[in-house]
Amino acid sequence: MKIFKFLFSTSKVNVVLAIVAGIISGGSGTLVIALVNHILTLENPGMLRIILGFAGLCLAMLLTSFVSGYLLIRLAQGSIIELRLDLSKRILSTPLRVLEEKGPHRLLASLTDDVAAIMNAVSVSPMLITNLVIVLGCLGYMGFLSLPVLGIGLGFMLAAFLSYQLLMKFANKYLIQAREKQDELFNHFNALTQGTKELKTNKKRRLSFFQDELEPTVHGVYQSTVRGMTLYTFAGNWGQLLFLFFIGFVLFLGPVFSSVSSEILVGYTLAILYMMTPLITILNIMPNFGRANISLKKIDSLGLSLGDDVLTENNLEKRGYEKLEFKGLTHQYYREKEDLNFTLKIDNLTFTPGEIVFLVGGNGSGKTTLAKMLTGLYLPDSGSIILDGEEVTKDSIDHYRQLFSVVFSDFYLFDNLLGIDLEKQQEEAQHYLELLQLDHKVTIRNGKLSTTRLSQGQRKRLALLTAYLEDRPFYVFDEWAADQDPVFKEIFYTHLLQDLKERGKTILVISHDDQYFHLAERVINVDYGRIVSDERMESSKYRHLVAEY
Repeated sequence: MKIFKFLFSTSKVNVVLAIVAGIISGGSGTLVIALVNHILTLENPGMLRIILGFAGLCLAMLLTSFVSGYLLIRLAQGSIIELRLDLSKRILSTPLRVLEEKGPHRLLASLTDDVAAIMNAVSVSPMLITNLVIVLGCLGYMGFLSLPVLGIGLGFMLAAFLSYQLLMKFANKYLIQAREKQDELFNHFNALTQGTKELKTNKKRRLSFFQDELEPTVHGVYQSTVRGMTLYTFAGNWGQLLFLFFIGFVLFLGPVFSSVSSEILVGYTLAILYMMTPLITILNIMPNFGRANISLKKIDSLGLSLGDDVLTENNLEKRGYEKLEFKGLTHQYYREKEDLNFTLKIDNLTFTPGEIVFLVGGNGSGKTTLAKMLTGLYLPDSGSIILDGEEVTKDSIDHYRQLFSVVFSDFYLFDNLLGIDLEKQQEEAQHYLELLQLDHKVTIRNGKLSTTRLSQGQRKRLALLTAYLEDRPFYVFDEWAADQDPVFKEIFYTHLLQDLKERGKTILVISHDDQYFHLAERVINVDYGRIVSDERMESSKYRHLVAEY
């Protein structure tokens, strides 16, 4: 099973030590059964050495069982921590385009549902190993008593195992179906939370969403899970029934064999009864491991890569640049809504410090895609990014991204000023709060914003505050002014951008506000993934471009 491979990969030493302790514990329990069976044949079972032996075995079983359980509990919890951190690292290092194609609902399902399924299996792994050792120890004792009877017992066990595996195969089929529907369910939950306003204002849409999408998916998860878990339960009960048949065989048919004494029969009966509870426990917790294996395969199927330097600090140096060039860059992806491939191509584009550049074009022309490509969030399929004469490679792309501060139209606003040294920038942060006219609503204490529950325009100003404090050489604003009132829109274009320009920053502004185009050094026009013009702004050109746009 993948879950055991996962445990061994976490800490082989702890697993081995826990198994050794479990073997000693199970062996001690088996010896207790053997001693009890021996005591039953004695005329004077109260001898001191018998009592001490019994007490010693019980104490050894208790201590080793505790040590095994303790080691496996630590291992289980540690492996869950490693899994969560590893999955988070993989999301952070996987290319943005891959994450967008997977969809946030699939990632969220893995971070919550899959991790929870794996955690449930890992949490009961101490119980599984301990009980498995007890069962094996009892079988070993039964073999010591009589190999022929053990052979018959193993025949029953083999039949139980094969039939159990067959039933588990069908059960896993349903559980895999349930897990696939979980992705769809999380997508509906995302629509439920993000589209609440739209659902509340349209009753027909609300009823259609609930009855045609959410409810069928919920019932689908329910039905597949119930069918799978029912088969698991039946498989467990069937395994127990076969072992009860084995007990009946020993009790009723054992005396037929002349070589089987009453002492052997009693020993077999005690061993079987003793291992019944561990066996039932094993069968009951096996579904947890089945679901965990499905979840591990689901996580692997996401294809999330792991970069070696995703969380190292060797790429955090912020520096300026002299010239940034893009030559022959292409990036292609599939647009589901339009059922076609979209290709963005940049033949030749150059940026230098201290210039304001407007990026314009119609909806769907590729402006945001171009911005993501320029900032290194989308890796080019071909072409070169040249920074100060040196080509940016896949190995240096993360370092390259540190040149940019970006506020996208679908930005996320953290409530902490993460990665910013406020001990040195506290006064600067307060200055920008006042400049952005937010000081009467937001305060900063210990690097945390007092609130982010503001209007969309004010939230964008807070995002701009974070970008200011990052103090990067290149700023990109994606429709930043679209949610601002006319007064603050004027401030943004005529004051804030000019301030960044005077500080030697490069500013790329995606905008439809043609009345401010004259403030830019250049205006780049994009149409369906191609740069159709890149003109320096002069008064005559500006009038012509505005009329054309």
